[in-house]
Amino acid sequence: MARRIPNLRRTIRNIKRGQEIVAVMVNYGFTDIVQELALDRLILHGKRLVGLDKPGEEIIRQPQAVRLRQAMENLGPTFIKMAQILSTRPDLIPESWAHEFAKLQSGVPPVPAETIRPYIESIYDGRLDDHFESVDFESFAAASIAQAHNAVLKDGTRVILKVLRPGVRRTLEADIEILRALAEIAEARFADMGYSPVQIVEQFERQVLRELDLALEQRSIRRMSDLFSDNKKMCFPRTYPEHSGKQILCLEKIDGVLLSDAGDDTFTHEERREIVAIGSDAVFRQCFDFGFFHADPHPGNIFVIRDTPTDENDPGIRLCFIDYGMTGHIDPHTAELLADLVHGTINGDLARVIAAVVELTDMPPIASADRGFRADVWEFISRFQTESLAQLEMGSLLNEFFAKLRRHKLRCPSDIVYLIKAVTTIEGVGEQVCPDFDLVSHVRPHIEKLVKSRYGFRAIRRRLQTTSLGYAELLESLPGELQTISKMVRHEQLIVQLKHQGLDDVTSEIERASRNISLALISSALLVCGSIFFLADAAAGGSPGVLFAGGVIAMAIAVCIAFYWLVTRSWN
Repeated sequence: MARRIPNLRRTIRNIKRGQEIVAVMVNYGFTDIVQELALDRLILHGKRLVGLDKPGEEIIRQPQAVRLRQAMENLGPTFIKMAQILSTRPDLIPESWAHEFAKLQSGVPPVPAETIRPYIESIYDGRLDDHFESVDFESFAAASIAQAHNAVLKDGTRVILKVLRPGVRRTLEADIEILRALAEIAEARFADMGYSPVQIVEQFERQVLRELDLALEQRSIRRMSDLFSDNKKMCFPRTYPEHSGKQILCLEKIDGVLLSDAGDDTFTHEERREIVAIGSDAVFRQCFDFGFFHADPHPGNIFVIRDTPTDENDPGIRLCFIDYGMTGHIDPHTAELLADLVHGTINGDLARVIAAVVELTDMPPIASADRGFRADVWEFISRFQTESLAQLEMGSLLNEFFAKLRRHKLRCPSDIVYLIKAVTTIEGVGEQVCPDFDLVSHVRPHIEKLVKSRYGFRAIRRRLQTTSLGYAELLESLPGELQTISKMVRHEQLIVQLKHQGLDDVTSEIERASRNISLALISSALLVCGSIFFLADAAAGGSPGVLFAGGVIAMAIAVCIAFYWLVTRSWN
């Protein structure tokens, strides 16, 4: 703990903000955590919690997850955004927290028109009139990081301007700096929390930095549009690079019905079936065909556009997904592991499913032999083994798989979690919009394609060719490698390095014990020495002399050593 104090004081540049965070934590009933981390002394400059608002009885009676969500809301945009992102990562935080954080809506007041106007003008170097016929500086939608404004281009095209809030990067960086320091202290103090506070902050920082770059969101929209160029049922907002940058994104204004705003009588039954069919096709193609997907396809991010039907079987419906600040990527190897998971589950292949788990997570291979873990995996397989691809609910399978990982405190890569969220979210949309739609049968071709890409004849032939080529290259290079090793042995240049793991704590404990023993021996020796000096001085008679002074000095040094030992032990 002592080693962390200078780092904390150096890191927290805005001490007033640190005090606000501590005050809110106390106000929502987290006084014990504040005191356990010694934040009252470090951040409040020695002040105790006297004078801070204490939580009321109504707050204390609420569950911890609820109080934490309320504290996040109170702390402002950075913490609201963090809670929203963490609601998609139940592998990093307790499930009850993730469920509660999912209730958070931004609800952030927009930056006033008189403030945002000079900011937008500065982005365009004071030449706003060269880009737009008009701009409405009153925001019609605001979030924690950005807000949206209506505008009209010079040619009369209506557009949306998505603008980062002024100073949001500086605010986020300052808050992240504070969070990182607090996370380091928490992780050092609490050994087995079931999750890593430092990793939570790192995940938040990665995601929020992506959302701070609106040029990246623009590239994501254009990439997705290119991938669906052959699909007339999907459309994407046109972007205007000449009017966009890292701080502002100029988008086509979509004329349609936001799915979250639709009422029970907004669409006919045929239109609802078409909406679910198009949306599920789009998400499953993104996840399993393209490996690049919209990570949050909830109804608030889906516009429904009505067109003139081309024939009697065409309801004339198109979908437009918006808000590409959160996207995911699945590389080919991960897609193969997902195929292994599905194939192994359906066929009851325990070894294959466990191998997929080891590859997908940070699980040590030796831990896969644990009987409790293997029993849980077999229970998972038994639940889905009777299913065929024609009956398999991919969302249920992935959700159950994720629950098993969470139970054993195994963490998936973030994009796997986002894929699970995307699949389960669109399945939830299907159940909400058209409950009688057979979603399982509709998306079956995508699952079959995923499995065939791994176990089909062409896939097996490709793997055999790759493996054969690898063995051929190995045989070709083996003589040279052996010759190199032989030369190193002859010239005594071959060095074997052994690296131990898990002994750092043992080494620290031995060093601490050795130091304590040394201090104890020195103190004992000084006490004995001082006693001898006192006895010798008393035997000489007369007034206290040099021997008595030597005894006092020895005793004083022994007391100082004992006090130093007590202080260092209390900090550690």
